[in-house]
Amino acid sequence: MGAEPVKAIVEAAEVFQPKRRLKTLSLDSFLRLDIPPRELVLAPIIPTQGLAMLYAARGVGKTHVGLGIAYAVATGGEFLRWKAPLPRRVLIIDGEMPAATMQERLAAIVTATSLEPPAPDYLRIISPDLQDDPIPDLSTVEGQNAVDEHLDGIELVILDNLSTLCRSGRENESESWVGVQEWLLALRRRGLSVLIVHHAGKGGAQRGTSKREDILDTVLNLRRPDDYSATEGARFEVHIEKGRGITGDDAKPFEAKLMVVNGAAVWSTRDLEDVKLHRAADLFRDGTSVRDVADELGISKSAAGRLRDKCKAGGLIDD
Repeated sequence: MGAEPVKAIVEAAEVFQPKRRLKTLSLDSFLRLDIPPRELVLAPIIPTQGLAMLYAARGVGKTHVGLGIAYAVATGGEFLRWKAPLPRRVLIIDGEMPAATMQERLAAIVTATSLEPPAPDYLRIISPDLQDDPIPDLSTVEGQNAVDEHLDGIELVILDNLSTLCRSGRENESESWVGVQEWLLALRRRGLSVLIVHHAGKGGAQRGTSKREDILDTVLNLRRPDDYSATEGARFEVHIEKGRGITGDDAKPFEAKLMVVNGAAVWSTRDLEDVKLHRAADLFRDGTSVRDVADELGISKSAAGRLRDKCKAGGLIDD
């Protein structure tokens, strides 16, 4: 056999990679490790090296929230009831929104804040409209490698959304998630945090396999209020369905509403308890019985009775 055929065989052969052994530590050794405590990228919902999911039905406001989070983290600012302790570099990977709409929404966020815009390279965007080719499938190694080229210095990656960016396999099959999960864990090992934006299914839960939630630190769900009207635009309830280390008032659900005033995106929030209290007051003022208020609000009759007492004590209704 000549030199050329041998050379071809050698080049085609796989490079041998010795298998890495798993590392085991004793309890004493483990406790002596100098592991830096996890900080917060966006307090209290996204820690450093954190994996989070934000999901909702179509049109509720997922992308509005994702962009608000991105801008707050990039500027060290606040969004809704969450605060970024310091500016960090953010990469948004968008899979479906027209570039013109993205530009309009980001401009409204910039107009609404008194903070200086992010420093150069602190907020970067991959938009499908601005690519020469389609954004590669991020459930494949090829797609993940394409993203890896843009991660130098990045501390938070926002994937909006899972269905358009990860297109291989079936959503309800856990095996289809394995490759993405391994990639997310690899990003975490590198010190990155990731926020996944995802759709809700017909039943209201996140669409597809529940195995996705196993590795997540935080799961946020946006829900339309029962009394929502399409004329209101973006108004929704924010529920923390899973939150490692999130306790007390930080874990309470709240309502958020977006108003665009003179080109500025202005958000307001209020406790769901207050929302329910004022809705109950409106019903009681209309002469609605305790039983019917309970049915209307989806609560027990005794809870409706307590709401009536609070309404009276607060002067919202007459004795």
